[in-house]
Amino acid sequence: MTINTKPVSVLLVDDDEINNFISIKLIKKALLNTEIMACLNGKFAIDQLAEIQRKDPEKMPDYILLDINMPIMDGFQFIEAFKKLEAGRTNGATTIVIVTSSADPMDVKRARAMGVQHYLNKPMKVDDLVKICTR
Repeated sequence: MTINTKPVSVLLVDDDEINNFISIKLIKKALLNTEIMACLNGKFAIDQLAEIQRKDPEKMPDYILLDINMPIMDGFQFIEAFKKLEAGRTNGATTIVIVTSSADPMDVKRARAMGVQHYLNKPMKVDDLVKICTR
C-alpha cells in the first residue's frame, strides 16, 4: 500500500547501514513525496537536528524512526536530548516512532513513559508505517 500525502520528512536513526538501506526503500514505497535523512547514531542525529533548529526550524522532520540499541547515544538518550532541543519549538511537533528488534517489554514501557506512542518491531511493514504517518 502506498499513499499520496503532503510532503513528509523523515529522519531515520539506526546504526545498521543495511537496515537503513531497507528502511529507506520501504519508506519510499509507503510514502510518496518523502524527504529522508539517515543518521548512524543518536549523537550525530541530535547534532544535525540542532543545526536544522538553529538555521530553519520549519525543516525539522515530521517523523523520526528511531532504533533503541545504538552505540554512542542510544534511542532513550536521544529522546531525552531531543525533548530539550524541541522544548522551544513553536511550529509543530515531530512524531518519534521506535523501530527496533528489541522484544523487551520494559523497552516498550520505558518508551511509553517518555511519551513515545508508536513502537514497531523490525522489520517495519509498509502498512504499519502508512497507519502512523497518515494520522
